[in-house]
Amino acid sequence: MLYDITVTQYSKMLGNLSQFLSKAAEYAESKKFNVEVLLNSRLAPDQFNLIRQVQIACDSAKFGASRLCGKEAPSHPDTETTLAELQARIKTVQDYLATFKPEDFEGAEERHVSQPRWEGKYLTGLEFAIQHSLPNVYFHITTAYSILRNNGVDLGKKDFLGNMPLK
Repeated sequence: MLYDITVTQYSKMLGNLSQFLSKAAEYAESKKFNVEVLLNSRLAPDQFNLIRQVQIACDSAKFGASRLCGKEAPSHPDTETTLAELQARIKTVQDYLATFKPEDFEGAEERHVSQPRWEGKYLTGLEFAIQHSLPNVYFHITTAYSILRNNGVDLGKKDFLGNMPLK
């Protein structure tokens, strides 16, 4: 169950994020401005810009899966400044997520999951996934979506939701 609600969703939502960035590039090209304007945009003065939102969404996904399975996550130095570099980061995280299998999550629901800023406190794996990891991924992807939408990029709810396995 945890594999399905985490890795599957992280991968899908990062793919959707990649599509947002592609649409941003198309929009900038059609309006004849440098896409870096969008990459450095933010919704509020005290909020991270689009670049940082993408970086954190990627980190939240890779660390979510790695912490649940007790694996080491790849390091990304947060040096991206271009659209191509952000797209590459998303791809490397998706490739990393593709290495996980459902059996990697055996016992993960009860695993104690912590991080340095929690000062010795922990959540069970299930609590971590539902209360922290998934909301964090969605928050940063939603914020990236909102930054682009606020700047005129033609994105809608279907872009956010992406393809669904309709029967």
